[in-house]
Amino acid sequence: MTDAAKPVLFVLTSHGVKGDSGQPTGFYLGEVTHPLAVLDAAGIEVEFASIEGGEPPVDGLDLDDATNARYWNDETFRAAIRNTAKLADVDPARYAAIFFAGGHGAMWDLPQSPAVASTARDIFEAGGIVAAVCHGPAALVNVRLSDGSYLVAGRNVSAFTDSEERAVGLDKTVPFLLASTLTERGAIHHPAADWNAKVVVDGRLVTGQNPQSATGVGEAIRDLLAA
Repeated sequence: MTDAAKPVLFVLTSHGVKGDSGQPTGFYLGEVTHPLAVLDAAGIEVEFASIEGGEPPVDGLDLDDATNARYWNDETFRAAIRNTAKLADVDPARYAAIFFAGGHGAMWDLPQSPAVASTARDIFEAGGIVAAVCHGPAALVNVRLSDGSYLVAGRNVSAFTDSEERAVGLDKTVPFLLASTLTERGAIHHPAADWNAKVVVDGRLVTGQNPQSATGVGEAIRDLLAA
């Protein structure tokens, strides 16, 4: 039983460069603010962590997006982002759900993080929700449950597609293709056409394809917590 009284933990990448390209990256702002707006409106508490703690690098800083602008200009939000907890220092038992935001940086540090693997497993096995959007599902490619199986094996998922990765010209830059790798782990990947919103809910696993799916992922987390 999910404990809706507990907060949701948002996890952000600490990785700031796209591979050997030298191009800056980080967490994608709209993939944090849009789900956050849904949970805030529902009165659900959110806390922030990142792989290294402190202030993670930001990407997709589109302040023409009203939700982005509202949060980016909000000192409480900015202070929370500047002072994220280090994920390895977090107690998973405190949270009803864990959400991995995307941004290309997620492809490098989330899959390699022992703290990601253990925290996601512990929350999921305690009856909590595991959620991710866009490149955030990179967090899930190496998460194993206590029985040794991959968390995503046999489960329905959505994630940034190989087609979208090619469309942004980064299919040769990222360390692996996300959708293909999830499929290799036994996940059942459900793609929508490029840049169309797609959210897949399989029990307590919630995944979304791209930035367009971020609000829907927030809504799915909210609805599971309310159920």
